[in-house]
Amino acid sequence: MSEPTRIAAPDGVFPAAQYTHVVTATGRLVAVSGQLPLDEDGKLVGAGDPAAQARQVFENLRRCLAAAGAGFEDVVKLTYFVTDMAHMPAVRAARAAHIPDDRLPASSAVQVAALVAPEVLMEVEALAVTAA
Repeated sequence: MSEPTRIAAPDGVFPAAQYTHVVTATGRLVAVSGQLPLDEDGKLVGAGDPAAQARQVFENLRRCLAAAGAGFEDVVKLTYFVTDMAHMPAVRAARAAHIPDDRLPASSAVQVAALVAPEVLMEVEALAVTAA
């Protein structure tokens, strides 16, 4: 894979602090479905606790990426689905434990009315590019 190119602020676009506007890379695409805050037995982690849920979601993302021979360094896009935008600081903290600020992927955050179960506060999906 080529090293991803990050364009933080294309001409005429206001720079973002929490993500990169454009990321390009060449290689094999890895798409990871939205991950929920469930442990390996399918039990919810962190009922009512956005920080605990975010940590579990990113651990699940890490495991899924590893299964495809990828890591967070290969992630070019994250999409966050949260039931309340107030959960985003917890999501960003969990992300920061895996992705340094100088390698932020392109990202989208969407507040939704509900996810698969009322106790689930967030879901995160990832796109990564690895060597072909």
